[in-house]
Amino acid sequence: MESTERSGRGQSATERRRRELLEAAERIVLRDGPDASMNAIAAEAGITKPILYRHFGDKGGLYRALAVRHTDALLANLRTALDAPVLRRDRVEATLDAYLLAIEARPQVYRFLMHPAEGDNASESGFDVGRHSAPLLRRLGEELAKVITDRLDLGPGAELTARVWGHGIVGMMHGAGDWWLRERPCSREQLVAQLTDLLWGQLAAVEDRVDGPGF
Repeated sequence: MESTERSGRGQSATERRRRELLEAAERIVLRDGPDASMNAIAAEAGITKPILYRHFGDKGGLYRALAVRHTDALLANLRTALDAPVLRRDRVEATLDAYLLAIEARPQVYRFLMHPAEGDNASESGFDVGRHSAPLLRRLGEELAKVITDRLDLGPGAELTARVWGHGIVGMMHGAGDWWLRERPCSREQLVAQLTDLLWGQLAAVEDRVDGPGF
């Protein structure tokens, strides 16, 4: 019993320390964006780089931990928007706005997660952001597909249709959001309205599932 309690305390301390390191990493990412380095993160946390490697393995491991942290938060916001007690079109607008607001509020974090540094450190030159960001987008697509499957009556082939729509909508949000964040050609509200118009043709015509919570 004593060894189990010690193990539990040790695990809790490790998790707490990992969270503290992730918070230090976020502060550097908010400052430096894609140029955030393991050296700078270690210095911010008051530790040496080998200790940082011990917790995350390499920059890819740290990236994945930050990606999970921010994807979880984003998905929670998207679900809140989808569950709002308003008309379907308003929920579509709110969901698109939740995504765009997230990247607008923390553009440096978004750039770290989605864009490689132009002048990466030699010791970290093997880090491929594109290889790591693709699973993040796939996860968003699959999560949205589950929502669509649960809420809309898509008839025969519903699962495939839901996955096509889920990944297509995420691709649209990502592509349009990336362009918008870089160029700022219009307000966020204007972009949301335009994207909603683009989606609305099919979504307006599909009935809710009888046994589902409604879309």
